Amino acid sequence: MGTPSFLIYVDESGDEGFVFKGPSEGSSHWFILSAVITRKHLDIETVKLVDTVRQQLNRPLRQPLHFRRMKHGHRLPYIDKIAQAQLRTVSILVHKPSLKEPETFREKYRLYFYAVRYLLERVSWFCRDHRQPQQSGDGSARVIFSNRAGMSYDQLCEYLNLLKRRSDLGDVRIDWSVINPDNIRAIGHEKLMGLQIADAVASSFYCGVQNSPQGFTEPRYAQMLKPVVYQDKGRYLGYGVKFWPRDAMALIQQEGNLAWVNQTYQ
Repeated sequence: MGTPSFLIYVDESGDEGFVFKGPSEGSSHWFILSAVITRKHLDIETVKLVDTVRQQLNRPLRQPLHFRRMKHGHRLPYIDKIAQAQLRTVSILVHKPSLKEPETFREKYRLYFYAVRYLLERVSWFCRDHRQPQQSGDGSARVIFSNRAGMSYDQLCEYLNLLKRRSDLGDVRIDWSVINPDNIRAIGHEKLMGLQIADAVASSFYCGVQNSPQGFTEPRYAQMLKPVVYQDKGRYLGYGVKFWPRDAMALIQQEGNLAWVNQTYQ
């Protein structure tokens, strides 16, 4: 196993449940999975970023940043710093009520694994297209997940190896020269600054689409992140911002509180 050129940090926001009762009870309507992509030789910048934000907010030096626990006024400088950083983000936004066969995804971790597939496809495209031969590493990526209590990452690796064997069928578009299923790690959120940034990204997009108990969304954070969202030839949707399933895209046209998606990322 060679030395990776990229480090990928993955975290989530929302839940995987399918019990929809109302805006403030039951399962979330949205599940967000986000990745932060850094070049390995620049990864120290993620440490500096979080340390700078902690100092700015007068937080203890080693206190982890949890975006959902922060006040709006503290979130803004945090997101502003991320938007200026040397990194890229990819987010998969799953609208669970739009899934036509939700029973398929009630099996434990099925929805999470499916979102991981879409996420790693886009992460691999970015890394493939932005390799720099003069820099260290073999062009591959090490993927680091925020550790989920009780989840078997061996099962996730098995799932990815299954996808790798199926790639000749054409429906799996992960670039396996970038993603090695055996080069995946799971580490506690508090232990790596990159995971705390991934948490902020996932939570930002969650706030932009999930109604609050009062019926409002807060898209400002997701809009501020635009400078670091992965895009291909100016296209963001389908690359750095992927809505799934297809019917979720119709919501963007129909619901006024989601109009910001096209306004920002179209």
